[in-house]
Amino acid sequence: MKGIVTVLGKDSVGIIAKICLYLSERNTNVLDIAQTIVGGYFNMMMVVDLSGASEPLASMAVGLETLGRDIGVVVKLQHEDIFNAMHRI
Repeated sequence: MKGIVTVLGKDSVGIIAKICLYLSERNTNVLDIAQTIVGGYFNMMMVVDLSGASEPLASMAVGLETLGRDIGVVVKLQHEDIFNAMHRI
């Protein structure tokens, strides 16, 4: 099962590291990552493998949202199918 992590907010040191640490501590592998900084704003999208995750997706989504608030960005985790359905043109 794959998930999509999105991150948006003002750029600061350690955003990627903190999110990747959170994921690795829950046995979640990053399959692909793209990030950009425009005008001081950070935007990142990650495709993650949730098949071996030590926590359910819903629990991790809440944890990532909390982590995001702590570091000053908005973080969302969605199942790949939900993300694709929401972003279909």
